[in-house]
Amino acid sequence: MTGERPNILLITSDQQHWDTIGTTNPRIQTPALDRLANEGTRFNRAYCPNPVCSPSRASIITGLYPSVHGCWTIGVKLPEDVPTVGDAFMANGYATNLIGKAHFQPLASTPEQTSLESQPTLRDLDFWRGFIGPWYGFEHIEVARNHADEAHAGQHYGIWLEDKGLTNWRDYFVKWPVDPNDPIRHGAWELPAEFHYTTWTAERTIAAIERNLAEDRPFFTWASFHDPHPPYLVSEPWASMYSPADMEPGHLDPRELAAMPTWTRMTQEEHPDFSPWKETYANHGFHSHLHTDDQLRQDMAIYYGMISFMDQQIGRILDALDRLGIAENTIVVFTTDHGHFLGQHGLIAKGPFHYEDMLRLPFLVRAPGRVPAGQTTDALQSLVDLAPTFLTAAGIPVPGMMQGVSQLDVWQGEAERARDSVFVENRHQPTAVHLRSYLDQRYKMTVYRGRDEGELYDLQEDPAELRNRFAEPGCEHLRASLYHDWAQAEIAREPTRYPRISHA
Repeated sequence: MTGERPNILLITSDQQHWDTIGTTNPRIQTPALDRLANEGTRFNRAYCPNPVCSPSRASIITGLYPSVHGCWTIGVKLPEDVPTVGDAFMANGYATNLIGKAHFQPLASTPEQTSLESQPTLRDLDFWRGFIGPWYGFEHIEVARNHADEAHAGQHYGIWLEDKGLTNWRDYFVKWPVDPNDPIRHGAWELPAEFHYTTWTAERTIAAIERNLAEDRPFFTWASFHDPHPPYLVSEPWASMYSPADMEPGHLDPRELAAMPTWTRMTQEEHPDFSPWKETYANHGFHSHLHTDDQLRQDMAIYYGMISFMDQQIGRILDALDRLGIAENTIVVFTTDHGHFLGQHGLIAKGPFHYEDMLRLPFLVRAPGRVPAGQTTDALQSLVDLAPTFLTAAGIPVPGMMQGVSQLDVWQGEAERARDSVFVENRHQPTAVHLRSYLDQRYKMTVYRGRDEGELYDLQEDPAELRNRFAEPGCEHLRASLYHDWAQAEIAREPTRYPRISHA
């Protein structure tokens, strides 16, 4: 990389459990991700700033926490006037591309919050043929909103399907408006893999890279894959790749139930009443999480198949970097927006439950000759750090407004750590569902707005988070110490948009 501005390639999945790469889990096949781990560094302690799609993704491109950038939950847009990392890259001569899932805006549109990612615009292919950016700092976008056969399919993915000759593509997706009585499909999707959005994301990412190379421009490209987010539906042969009998789901340990926070404990009831926390819209995870072992194994097998399919397509992108002769000058980062429950603590999918399964991420960094190969580290990482780290790697000044820290020295093996703690925010309703977690190298503490209960885990002695010590007798000093550290870290993450230049 000497003397050259590096290319930056960010590859993300959607809602992927941290332990679903072959390097750490022999039950799943991910040769491309294993290659990245072997040729780069794997970070064991990477976290999302918010375990919900839109806020976490907005933090990736802004370097800000959701409480600051404004997209504090799904159904809230990221304001277009918030500076992004793409803006800084474009101002310094980089090409910027977003291919895949964006989810910066809600599925509804109002005069107060307009949204391009709402119906009926999503399926207006004429609109999307004429709009490829700029958008949120990406001068070129090709985006799609749906997961599996969801009704909100279309956008640039729909255009690609028609260009590929699949003019009846709508037949493979749920019709709009949605009939709430239509069953959710699980298992094998009749859509051929060659037309799947996972294939589309890889193909269009490679095309963007080739275009920028022909233009002789360094690039910042985000390849944003949609899976393994539910519904648990994927094309063959991936739907049949794994046997449910070979899956090992998580489970609820009876010892932890009594010390769970109230609404987490209620997920283990058959008909829980979550009305005290309902304000306007439903909250993810506020339902019974009781499930049969057979169904969970079937869903888990599909979930693994979705990841292996994505991995195959990531391999295509890595091969393209080799073919184009730019792998040596490209920093590749793989991660996800937040985690996923596969039975751990009796939970499924997601919700405001701040266990490691929900907050912790797979996180791989490869940069030949710059990032040590085959290394593993416990240095804390947060998605809010990606923007300042990318800019530092490109030699571009980091805006003072960004709250993340540059992890470049840590990535390059020149520093042990860049941060002592991480924050995770979660505000799913204006007041009723509002919680935050603070994590350091050993402990994690979660507090709930307006409530006395909380969570405190010793991740060193209790990595499975079975013993909530928040209210335990004898833990008062530990809790007070963590509150003090939390307050100090909270003060430290205040952004400084402009430097002080005068006494008055």
